Amino acid sequence: MLPIGEVAERSGLAASAVRYYEKAGLFHAERTAGNQRLFRRDVLRRLAFIRIAQRVGLSLQEIVEALNELPVNRA
Repeated sequence: MLPIGEVAERSGLAASAVRYYEKAGLFHAERTAGNQRLFRRDVLRRLAFIRIAQRVGLSLQEIVEALNELPVNRA
């Protein structure tokens, strides 16, 4: 499990972008007792897919639909 700062650093995105994509339903985080977000490592692959999909012109809704075809917690 990775904290949001590490996910942001490894993906090259701002933490606010990671939170935005989580809120948009592209992936989810588990919460600690202190309400800290923790992400599975497969989120890094999803973020890479999101960035590439945006570069080729897919809308956020199209990306959500594509990722919803995958099993939960799988990249």
